Amino acid sequence: MRSLFPVTDLTTTAAAPDPSGLLTDREWSLDELADAYAYPADLPAGTPWLRANMVSTLDGAAQHDGRSQPISCAADMRIFGTLRALADVVIAGAETVRLEGYRPARAREAFAARRAAAGQGPAPAVAVVTGSLDLDFSLPLFTEPLVPTLVVTGSGAPADRIAAAREAGAEVVIAGEGTRVDPARVVRELADRGLRRQLTEGGPRLLGQFVAAGALDELCLTLSPMLTAGDAQRIAGGPGVAVPERFALASLLEEDGFLFGRYRR
Repeated sequence: MRSLFPVTDLTTTAAAPDPSGLLTDREWSLDELADAYAYPADLPAGTPWLRANMVSTLDGAAQHDGRSQPISCAADMRIFGTLRALADVVIAGAETVRLEGYRPARAREAFAARRAAAGQGPAPAVAVVTGSLDLDFSLPLFTEPLVPTLVVTGSGAPADRIAAAREAGAEVVIAGEGTRVDPARVVRELADRGLRRQLTEGGPRLLGQFVAAGALDELCLTLSPMLTAGDAQRIAGGPGVAVPERFALASLLEEDGFLFGRYRR
């Protein structure tokens, strides 16, 4: 991976590195990436911050053959790992967990001191949002996590599936009525458990629900220099909002034609 170059005017937060010191043909260190993507340091106590991390092709496809990996790149995966390492919890929809073959988040030595200083455990929890609990609880995501995986569902979810999730060691979080999960309540319920630094990796249906609920604070978007055509999903799906909400560009980086943008409410 070559260095990530700031493009046009790079707007940074106080925690981000000075871009003038990074304009060299070298790879950004993980510490520099972690500083650049740090969660806001001035949030009131108990206030959550939900960021999304997604990738899209030039023609708006969020996937190819049902997966995001074919439109990604090494630099995208490096940022992906950094964003996970900064989070208290990674939130994903059940369909994405199945399609992408989700595994437990792992502890990474490169971020151990940073996480300890922030009062975090060695790795983020994974929270799976599902109304039906149609999940394979024998998978490593449930049987081998460093911290228990959370299953976020509605109060009317099938009792036998809730029991199966708990038997597998998962923590069940109720965040909705019936089998419907309320996206805004997901954010609150996780924050009430001390999981304030939140990261959602989609998929598009779940991200669309967060957007429609006005719950998303930040979008980290990789624009892949690829064209796929076809009928792949966009990064956010589902019902549209009445009035589009404008986000502000916080930073923009480039490598090998891939653009890595960060947008905030």
